[in-house]
Amino acid sequence: MNILFVMYDQLRFDYLSCTGHPHLHTPHFDRVAQMGVRFTNAYVQSPICGGSRMCYYTGRYASSHGAHWNGFPLRVGEQTLGDHLRRLGMSCHLIGKTHMKADAAGMARLGLEPDSIIGVRQSECGFDPWIRDDGLWAEGPDGFYDEKRSPYNEYLKSKGYDGTNPWSDYANAGIKDGQIASGWMFDNTDLPANIREEDSETPWLTGEAIKFIDQAKGPWCAHLSYIKPHWPYIVPAPYASMYGVHHVPPAIRDAGERENAHPVYNSFMSGPVGRAFQDDEVRQKVIPAYMGLIKQCDDQLGRLLDHLEGTGQMDSTMIVLTSDHGDYLGDHWLGEKNLFHNPSVKVPMIIYDPRGSADPTRDTVCDALVESIDLAATFIEAAGGAVPDHIVEGRSLLPWLAGETPDWRDYVISEYDFSAQPVAVKLGLEPRDCRLFMVFDGRFKLMYCAAPGLRPMLFDLQNDPDELVDLAKGTDHQAEIDRLTTYLHDWGLRMSQRVTRSEDDIKNMRGASSGKGVLPFMKDGTEVDPHLTVKYRGPARQNYLDPDD
Repeated sequence: MNILFVMYDQLRFDYLSCTGHPHLHTPHFDRVAQMGVRFTNAYVQSPICGGSRMCYYTGRYASSHGAHWNGFPLRVGEQTLGDHLRRLGMSCHLIGKTHMKADAAGMARLGLEPDSIIGVRQSECGFDPWIRDDGLWAEGPDGFYDEKRSPYNEYLKSKGYDGTNPWSDYANAGIKDGQIASGWMFDNTDLPANIREEDSETPWLTGEAIKFIDQAKGPWCAHLSYIKPHWPYIVPAPYASMYGVHHVPPAIRDAGERENAHPVYNSFMSGPVGRAFQDDEVRQKVIPAYMGLIKQCDDQLGRLLDHLEGTGQMDSTMIVLTSDHGDYLGDHWLGEKNLFHNPSVKVPMIIYDPRGSADPTRDTVCDALVESIDLAATFIEAAGGAVPDHIVEGRSLLPWLAGETPDWRDYVISEYDFSAQPVAVKLGLEPRDCRLFMVFDGRFKLMYCAAPGLRPMLFDLQNDPDELVDLAKGTDHQAEIDRLTTYLHDWGLRMSQRVTRSEDDIKNMRGASSGKGVLPFMKDGTEVDPHLTVKYRGPARQNYLDPDD
């Protein structure tokens, strides 16, 4: 069996028709859901691109692998999907974005050449890259945000788009009064991108995925990682005009959220992103463009599914659809994805397993508490391996796909390190204190801050599904805060760094040294089985104590 692991960047859990969106029709996402299982309570382990993706790729929590933020290197030696799957005879490939930052200092310390096979894998989250393009080819007075070469820019140049950065000038810009109208400015997001639709980012990457599939020799895992619907929010025709102001929902927010708000939350609300999305005119332009980007993603998913069916590979390919995080879009007075409300930290997750073992659960939903790190464990087990649970901290979802009801977790965890954000400076916090944690048990959600003196936040999603009332502002729910804090404490005591010895390895080590003659602390040797002392008994063959002998 092959695995097609598809990730969309910044796709909200509720912006698909199969998850209840009132206006977006996404028949191809729905098609996969009808073939498989849609998980309704899937949470990422960090609501930021880089941190979240490293959790997906390692199957480990952010505080275990350490790459919390965009640009934080994933340390050399951290095992990833590619490492686990290749040991099981399955190749592992990248098509698109990872937001991976290589541990260049670690590679140099170990003498790993960047262009060697192992060097490339260390630089690409363990993947063998078919094509890597992180998609944010911003350019300013100090140069490019991403210093690597853009394969997509080279593709656009081959199609006749001029300039050094056609991604910026065409794929992410419209035209206004004969001038470039950049998608970086929200005022321009209602314009069609100045690019042929078939040349835009999502169709281009779909084409690369089809090229890979056509030449691949199985079994393989391909991580198809789309750049959209992440900002800049601008989309080519015909998608630019598919949705309008009448499709924009009222923002889910309440004035009470701003009263006595948690200092971190308040700082994000009052920051530039929050202020931008508090402007209804911004939302009325951004959200239709965001919906258009998702509709284009769905159409390209249909193209991909049709190709798998047309080449007879649908029955031998597991398909996983998910996202690295969501997008506030003005909910809770926020934009982007900086905290732990559901629009940010909850993601779509749909899995189609073609094997007969999954027949009982086709076209069903599963409400179990799922973490993004569970996919690594799922893929390892699907490839025929046993999950190395001293390394991979997620749990395989295959039992759920088979219709079983396994003993499962009581809560999910997410972490957010905001030390690189201006908020940290505004609050006068040291980097080590800029850590937030989420604990969610299916009803109550606790947001806990590591900084001394800052209270938690608490929401009851059973009675307040929109997370508008912070119960931690009062004193009536201390018991729930204490209970969830205990969960966080228990999670913090997990064994996360003993990755070179499994539980079975350790059990097999017990007493092994005695069989090799290490027998300390005996009085006369009768304390152990006689066969263990056989090398230490018998006549002396030479006597150096008697000078006459």
